[in-house]
Amino acid sequence: MGEKGADRRLAAARRAIGMVREALDGHFSVRLWDGSLEPLGRDVVPGLAVQINSPGVISSLLRRPTLDRVIRHYAHGRIDIEGGTLIDIGAPLTGIGGSRKRLRQINKLALAKTLWPLLIAKGDHPDTGRAFGAGAEGAGRQEGDNKRFIQFHYDVGNPFYQLFLDPEMQYSCAHYPTWETGLEDAQTAKLEMICRKLRLKPGERFLDIGCGWGGLLCHAAANHGVRGHGVTLSAEQLAFAREKVARLGLSDRITLELMDYQALDGQFDKIASIGMYEHIGLDNIPAYFHKVQALLADGGLFLNHAISRGAKRKKARFSKRPEQRALQKYIFPGGELDDIGHTLMEMERAGFEVHDVEGWRAHYEKTTQAWCERLTARREEAIQLVGAATYRIWVAYLGGCSLAFRRGSARIYQTLAGKSAKGPPAVPPSRADLYR
Repeated sequence: MGEKGADRRLAAARRAIGMVREALDGHFSVRLWDGSLEPLGRDVVPGLAVQINSPGVISSLLRRPTLDRVIRHYAHGRIDIEGGTLIDIGAPLTGIGGSRKRLRQINKLALAKTLWPLLIAKGDHPDTGRAFGAGAEGAGRQEGDNKRFIQFHYDVGNPFYQLFLDPEMQYSCAHYPTWETGLEDAQTAKLEMICRKLRLKPGERFLDIGCGWGGLLCHAAANHGVRGHGVTLSAEQLAFAREKVARLGLSDRITLELMDYQALDGQFDKIASIGMYEHIGLDNIPAYFHKVQALLADGGLFLNHAISRGAKRKKARFSKRPEQRALQKYIFPGGELDDIGHTLMEMERAGFEVHDVEGWRAHYEKTTQAWCERLTARREEAIQLVGAATYRIWVAYLGGCSLAFRRGSARIYQTLAGKSAKGPPAVPPSRADLYR
C-alpha cells in the first residue's frame, strides 16, 4: 500500500484514539509509529505513553484481539511503554467506576468503520518469544513435569533475579511493618514473621518445601537455632543456596537437595511452604497436604504461604481467564491458584487443625511493584543477560501481578496449621508475640 494508504491508516488511528479519549478521559497518551503523540485525556501525565511502533500491530490485533497476541507484540517491541511501567498505566484505571464501563459508551459500529483502513491492511506477525510450549496448563502432569515447570521459570539465571530481588533473594511476598519500610527490611521482616508464627526453637527439625535460594533456612538457623532441610527443583537455586550456607558457616545445621517434595521422607517438627503451593496443580492438593501431614511430627506446626484467587459464586471448577493461560505459557507453566476456602477445607480433610489465616494482599501489591520498578531501572543489564523479549515479559508479568493484587483479583494468605486437633493447641493463647 502506498503513501495514501499509509496516511489513511494514520488518520484512522488518530480518529479512533479521539473516540476513546472522549469516553475514557485517560491519564496517558499514545505515541504512534510516526512519532506523533495523541493524548487519551484532558490532563495526561507528561511523558507517560503507550507506544504503537507499527500500524501492523493494530491490524493484527483487530483480526485476532487476544491477550496472547498483545504479549507477543509487546515482547518483540512493537508495543512499548514510555515514561513509566505497566503499573503507571493500569493503576489509575482500577478505581471505582472503572475504565470498562466508560469504554462501553463508545459506538462499536462507528469505531469499526473508523478502523476499517487498518483492518484491511497487512498485519504484523505476532512472533513467538520465550514460551513453555505444549502442556503449560499442567493437565495430566507426569513424573518429571514438576521439575520441567520449575526449571523453566527459575533457571533463567541467578544474575537476572539478583537485578530486582533483595540481598536475601526472597521471591515471595514481603511483610511491611509500615508502608514506608523499604523492600530489604520488609523481606527480613517476612522471614522473621514466618519463624515467629512457627514458634521455631533451637534444635528443632525444620523443613522448607521449595526452599528457593535458601534465605528462610539461613535466617531460621542463624537466628532461631534450628536444624534445617530444604528441597528445590531448580538447579540454579540449589547452587546459590549451597554457596550461601557454606559462606555463612551454616553447613552443620542446613542440608539441601534437588528433590521433588513427593520423594521426601522423615519427620520434621516444623514445616514451611512459601510460594510453592501455586505450583502443584489443583488436582494434586489432597495428595500434597497428606504428604505434608505425614512429614510433620505430632504436635508440629505447618505454615502455608500461597497466592489465592476469589471463590466462585457457584460450585464449579475454575475456568482459566486469558491472563491465567498467559501466565502459564510464559511465566509459570503448571501453575494454578486455589481459593482460600478450598485450601482450608483440604487442610482439614488431611488432618490439620487450622490456627490462623492472615491476608497479605496489599503487601504483595507493594512487593511486586518494587520488583517491577527495580527491574525496569536495570533494563540494559537485564537485556544483556536474558534478551529483550524475556526482559519485557518479566516486567509485564511483575507489573500485571501488582495490578491484580491492587484490584483484588489475586490475593495471598499465610495459613498456620497444627498436626492434630487432639489435646492443647501448639500455639499460645495470644498472638501478641508476633508483633513485639
